[in-house]
Amino acid sequence: MLRMPPDEPPDGRRSVPGVSYFDAASAAPLHPVARQALVAALDEGWADPARLYREGRRARLLLDASRETAAEAVGCRPDELVFTPSGTRAVHTGVSGAMAGRRRTGRHLVVSSVEHSSVLHAAAAYEATEVGVDRTGRVDAAVFASALRPDTALACLQSANHEVGTVQPVGEAALLCREAGVPLLVDAAQSLAWEPVEDGWSLLTASAHKWGGSPGVGLLAVRKGVRFAPQGPADERESGRSPGFENLPAIVAAAASLRAVREEAAAERARLSELVERIRSRVPGLVPDVEVVGHPTLRLPHLVTFSCLYVDGEALLGGLDRAGFSVSSGSSCTSSTLTPSHVLRAMGVLSEGNVRVSLPPGTSAQDVERFLDVLPGVVSSVRDQLGAPAAPAVVARAAAPEVGDSPDAPALMVDSLGKRCPIPVIELAKVIGDVPVGAVIAVLSDDEAARLDIPAWCQMRDQEYVGERAVARGTAYLVRRKS
Repeated sequence: MLRMPPDEPPDGRRSVPGVSYFDAASAAPLHPVARQALVAALDEGWADPARLYREGRRARLLLDASRETAAEAVGCRPDELVFTPSGTRAVHTGVSGAMAGRRRTGRHLVVSSVEHSSVLHAAAAYEATEVGVDRTGRVDAAVFASALRPDTALACLQSANHEVGTVQPVGEAALLCREAGVPLLVDAAQSLAWEPVEDGWSLLTASAHKWGGSPGVGLLAVRKGVRFAPQGPADERESGRSPGFENLPAIVAAAASLRAVREEAAAERARLSELVERIRSRVPGLVPDVEVVGHPTLRLPHLVTFSCLYVDGEALLGGLDRAGFSVSSGSSCTSSTLTPSHVLRAMGVLSEGNVRVSLPPGTSAQDVERFLDVLPGVVSSVRDQLGAPAAPAVVARAAAPEVGDSPDAPALMVDSLGKRCPIPVIELAKVIGDVPVGAVIAVLSDDEAARLDIPAWCQMRDQEYVGERAVARGTAYLVRRKS
């Protein structure tokens, strides 16, 4: 039996004093079992598993054993599962193969609007219908099924959302898809560490680095009987569905760690759920003007997401990083595209100052308490930095005739063109009291995040969001003062 290296912490996590890694939804720390299996497989699994000599046979035994282990966790037959170079590759291979296999049916597919970007990118090559979600990020299975058409070749629905943790009704959707004769592909990357996906799916994908396995390993399961025609380079390996020499050490580590995390799942689920609930319930009381997003109960046990009004996401993440916390964000001001997360946009929730906390196994209550102690000060500091922006340019309505004359014609105009989140909302908040109840304020903005954040601000502040109008240089967002 392999022994842990002498410098390994008792719980198997490598840690830095004073630093807490809270981004397991992006990549979980390497599980100690994965590390052990990886080292062992480097010695035993370096040969070509397709060869018949002893080294090849030994490698093949490791590959077959890993496939059986992974298939057991997925809930499929070993010959239905192949290993791919990544979860993204598994998604693209699954979508393209299923669409090619059912090309006589048509080129239409159905996806939810909150799928992982890899699914949406794969779907973009076809005629895709995106099904919306409610404000918790959850799909209505009946609405999802109503989007199926006679020419629908494939439907895609994640098991749980990557950004907000909301669990989707996969079992119900799978039954409705089966009744319509449409295979369902499930992206199970976020949930597979916790439990098998509800039965009824036709194709399933996952990624090892999400559960503490080695990066560079994905899973693709295709049920027997599903029409499937692999696309891309031809190869005899992995049933022709994943060309190239298998990264056997990483595959062995992925399968071993998946079995290990499943064995630990029940205890960790209970423990991390309590810690996440602590964050969900206490953050709104510790930090003013916070919206906790995602479903309150139908969610992953280790993930919580919230958004903070009047906060720049990049500055907030930087402040938390300096305080020793690694978190992620769907805010537009933390992305290279300067557009809010497509998940937050589909949900219609506040995007500015967005924080996703996803706790890895082994996270302690002390880690969470320290985060709750630090967070209010970091948010306050960021707000202070943005609290005295240049005074909003308030002009008469006549100076902006492109908004037009109507009962909703604005009494004040706030010119926030060229300013990024959260400045447009901050400037709106500063002048809402300058107009009488019933009057309308127009906020001019060319920031895509304003389309989410201004309506969200109205809901949080009990003001009326009238709507938006296109103007020459951007968009005018109209808000009526109610109180």
